[in-house]
Amino acid sequence: MESTEVMSPSDVAALVATYQAQIWRYLRFLGCAPAEAEDLTQETFLSVIEKPFADVSPDSTGAYLRAVARNLFLKRLRKARTEVDPLEAVWARYTQSGGWEGYIEALHGCLESLDSRAREALDLRYRDNASREVLAKRLGMEPEGAKTFLRRIKERLKRCIEGKLTHE
Repeated sequence: MESTEVMSPSDVAALVATYQAQIWRYLRFLGCAPAEAEDLTQETFLSVIEKPFADVSPDSTGAYLRAVARNLFLKRLRKARTEVDPLEAVWARYTQSGGWEGYIEALHGCLESLDSRAREALDLRYRDNASREVLAKRLGMEPEGAKTFLRRIKERLKRCIEGKLTHE
């Protein structure tokens, strides 16, 4: 596709189907909350629809879309003026007296406190990168149930870690 061409609806649908999950995960990696990653993923594709690009190869397309997503994310950070101060506070909180080692130790302790089903769910999702559907099938639940189950496990881990770190 030439950069001056207008993207057809089928081109847009194919682009989104191919790269949507990758862009969402990339934005989560950068630090976006799930809802923010969803919004920025949509903004990324809208940006590309408004200003098409030359689709040379899957690798270059992925890199281009990630660059657009990253730029949108950074623009949002600058606009909200949350670039350094809150991040510095988090860094200081977890690196003082013991550094990240304390955080990692707390995480391991909290993971050990989970039952086998919860650990299996985390392993499937984050180690094996299983989809919600695969996770749900393996755990004998509906996909929305699996999503809720993971959210509760992560919240439980967060509370456990925070509790361990504040009691040190």
